[in-house]
Amino acid sequence: MTSRRIRIFDTTLRDGEQTPGISLSPEQKLAIAKKLDDLGVDVIEAGFPVVSDGEHRGVSMIVAEGLSCEIAGLARANRKDIDSAADAGLNYVHTFIATSDIHLQYKLKITREEAVAKAVDAVEYAKSRGMQVEFSAEDATRTDRSFLSKVFSAVAAAGADRIDIPDTVGYSTPEYIAEITADAVEASSNLPISVHCHNDFGLAVANALAGIKAGASCAHVTINGIGERAGNASLEEFVMALKCLSHGNGESYTTGVTSERLYDTSKYLSKTVGMQVQPNKAIVGENAFGHESGIHTHGILNNPLTYEPISPELVGRKRWLHVGKHAGIHGMNAMLSEYGIETDDRQSYAILEKIKAIGDQGKFITDVELLTIASEVLGEKGIRRLVKLIGFSVSTGIGTMPYAFVKLAIDDREFAGTAYGVGPVDAALKAIEGTMGRTAKLQVKDYNLASISGGSTALCEVTIVVEDEHGNTISTKSVGEDIVTTSVKAVIDGINRIMLKNLLKDRKE
Repeated sequence: MTSRRIRIFDTTLRDGEQTPGISLSPEQKLAIAKKLDDLGVDVIEAGFPVVSDGEHRGVSMIVAEGLSCEIAGLARANRKDIDSAADAGLNYVHTFIATSDIHLQYKLKITREEAVAKAVDAVEYAKSRGMQVEFSAEDATRTDRSFLSKVFSAVAAAGADRIDIPDTVGYSTPEYIAEITADAVEASSNLPISVHCHNDFGLAVANALAGIKAGASCAHVTINGIGERAGNASLEEFVMALKCLSHGNGESYTTGVTSERLYDTSKYLSKTVGMQVQPNKAIVGENAFGHESGIHTHGILNNPLTYEPISPELVGRKRWLHVGKHAGIHGMNAMLSEYGIETDDRQSYAILEKIKAIGDQGKFITDVELLTIASEVLGEKGIRRLVKLIGFSVSTGIGTMPYAFVKLAIDDREFAGTAYGVGPVDAALKAIEGTMGRTAKLQVKDYNLASISGGSTALCEVTIVVEDEHGNTISTKSVGEDIVTTSVKAVIDGINRIMLKNLLKDRKE
């Protein structure tokens, strides 16, 4: 088997930022670029310099940072855009023009011949400015196949360094992208070929893989698959598919990406852009390495490969188990043992029966509820609490920024902390996180609030996920009349459980 190195062209900061609802400051762009460089991508498409002054500044800042990867910028096939890219300090431009008849007729209102002339002029002008040029035929997969080859031949002759095939509206199938990739290799006299696939039909990663197998050497991808409409090919899915799957063509593939940093990079981007990753998303979704079904957890505990195609640690993840109506004895007991709780068969089945009864009511069961049920069955008063809430207060109102004070006892030592927030709950949780930071790095990863009764005295239900610095998580739930108090109680419960879990783990090791 031969091995081939595949180039990763990350367009999170350009195509990814075109996601509706996402807008990044120059400083945010730079911070994300540093994370991408640490991840090991080959190219960062830093932005579209001509779009705005802020965009131009953001690209310039990234160029000036001296990152180890290449930095590219987008430009339409005109001299103004190319000048803007060059003025931002770029020596690598990704220039494009639409080539499909629908775009030529209704958007650009030009002929095929005029499109070729503009493409050639853009490439020649960028080369005259000393830039490396990657040329994209926008909407390539809906372009007449013979005309697409003509365009690629023309820009190759004009001096383009790379050719890109954009599946702009995610319209291709893997079979067709493979065919036009082979066409492009031939038409461009074997220039390096990239594929840029969108996910409108859920085929972006499959199409990108097909392009690679057909001779492309690079894929344009984004972290978490963000991008216009249904997004782009997901970097993490593409890289891990290249790394781990059999492609049936006598080739294996490598990239420069450090896979163990994928989850951390995904989380960083998600937090920065304010867009959560769907739980069931491959590789980086919260459920990607989570298990509830008794059959699955039993298999996982005996050999993780029974229900996991790869080790979670390979992408910077941790495996986790959940109890619910589908849970089995083996998985439940494994979870309890993490908290130092051992049960006999009778006790185990009694706990499991209560869990299934709650699950049959359509309710989500948190780790803390599992421990509470276990305490009831075992006749214990409760699990050891390492952190105690001594007191807290919040202040909020019109014209003032919400402020919170908390006082905690951590292993019998008292600590106090304060914080501001966008609301009283946010301020209280930040104050707790800040206070806990002196002994343990813990954060509230997820927060959900629901009303479970009506009226001004309605009961609220708060579900919180707490995460430690190693990516371990625990879920907890609290019910009460006051949203702030209920939230604080929930997070303290979660902190206690995850600290106890880690303490027992450290003792075992």
